[in-house]
Amino acid sequence: MTTTIPRPDTRRHVSEASSSVRRHTVGRNLWWFVLPALAVYLYVIVVPTAQGIYMSFTDWSGYSRSRNFVGTENYRSILDGTSRDAVMRTVVIAVVTMAIQNVVGLLLALALTARVFARNVLRTLIFAPVIVSPLVCGYLFKYIFAPPGIGAANDVLAAVGLGQFQRDWLGEPGTALNAVIIVICWQFVGMSMVIYLAGLQSVPAELLEAAAIDGAGAVRRFWYVVRPLLAPAITINLMLSLIGGLKIFDQIYATTQGGPAGQTETISTLIYKQFSTLGAYGQSAALAVTLAIGVAVLSLMQFMVLRRQERSV
Repeated sequence: MTTTIPRPDTRRHVSEASSSVRRHTVGRNLWWFVLPALAVYLYVIVVPTAQGIYMSFTDWSGYSRSRNFVGTENYRSILDGTSRDAVMRTVVIAVVTMAIQNVVGLLLALALTARVFARNVLRTLIFAPVIVSPLVCGYLFKYIFAPPGIGAANDVLAAVGLGQFQRDWLGEPGTALNAVIIVICWQFVGMSMVIYLAGLQSVPAELLEAAAIDGAGAVRRFWYVVRPLLAPAITINLMLSLIGGLKIFDQIYATTQGGPAGQTETISTLIYKQFSTLGAYGQSAALAVTLAIGVAVLSLMQFMVLRRQERSV
């Protein structure tokens, strides 16, 4: 009796080896496609960032050829009155707009998820300001909040018998900051609404029906069923609104340019003025670096807290 010894499948091993060689070769060749984009990124982002960081330690005016190394003097100047107030005001605007955008956006999303007449039209109208240029939005509200006799807001107050409340909303220190916050929230609340709408689409109707059968009211259904499933959308919205509030510039520049009496001055507007008006490029670069670090740190802290809450629900 003869025993047949199976012969190795030589062709299969050769094919596998050839495929492995091709994969490694293709992987090495793909790097050549990355190099052009990487070169553009280095030239447009990394190099200017490194130059800006270096210039923040100098007294360069942005126009002269001479520049002297001044160490951390530009960063210490951030602690003086004007810069310190701008930093605190920026944080206040970011926190307040973040809260208003998310609360109002969530309420609108919940309302427009139900069967409301012409809800798609309402969604479009609420989201429309997001695609408008921030400068156009600012100039629009500069007219709306103009002094009595000019602005539409004051005309409406007079028409409904509340003429005693008319004022120059953007020209008075007590109301200018609130008016700017209204402008920012009006433009971006639609973006928060759309993100929450997308999150609400993933909530199974069966869970809500089961909770309703068990006797849970609307508030309890939202808190114990909808809110945990909305956690990713909440994280995204809070992150985007915080970052947008910290770097806000266009709406403030179009409405008040940081006035009156510096009551709406933020880090971004101060950076612009330090460079374009005062010629203090070193100080403006120091403010920009501080803003970038602040945005990164606050965003990372917020992200870590929110992600931890997502895992716990």
